Amino acid sequence: MQQPQRKDQMSIGREIEDIARDLIKHQHDHPPVRDLNREFDRKLTFTDRVASDFARLVGSWVFVLAQLGLMLLWVLLNALSVLRHWDPYPFLFLNFVFSLEAAIWVSVVLMALNRQADRDRMRAQNDYELNVKAEEELKALMNHLMHQDEILLQIVNRLDRGDREMKRLARRLEQVLEANAEASRPPQTPQGAPASPVSTPAQPERPLGLPTP
Repeated sequence: MQQPQRKDQMSIGREIEDIARDLIKHQHDHPPVRDLNREFDRKLTFTDRVASDFARLVGSWVFVLAQLGLMLLWVLLNALSVLRHWDPYPFLFLNFVFSLEAAIWVSVVLMALNRQADRDRMRAQNDYELNVKAEEELKALMNHLMHQDEILLQIVNRLDRGDREMKRLARRLEQVLEANAEASRPPQTPQGAPASPVSTPAQPERPLGLPTP
């Protein structure tokens, strides 16, 4: 009787050790979370940083207002008759400057967009790795829960068997106690039956003429 119980306890202990071993192994399978922004900024060269700063400047209201102010000043200075006109109407030199500036800024912005695309590609790869890691974590968690369910089911089955055995022993004990109580109980006489006469010891006869004590 003790050997099956010992085997069950050993099997439960092995299951718990396997679960703990799987948890420890799973915790060390994956590298820590990376800071993509810091890694990407560390890989940028000096020209990349300059291009990013210029692209950030071009996409701001400061640059737009500065360009508008320079254009108005250029037109006013060339429209007034007081000063010497270095770019008279229709302002061909101004158009040439704007075209050259637009070509340069477009190239700079495209460089910045390429770097942004590289950053987005790195983020997408990191998101994919995180999704794979989360899927593996969920699989491991489900396996651990399945192991725990099996152990809990074994414990519940043993408790159920123990409960049934205790109930059986309790019923058996009640039957034994009732049998002992009936055996030790005195027999009862039926009602209306005459009681058995009590016999008294006979006294010896006295001879005549002797005084009574």
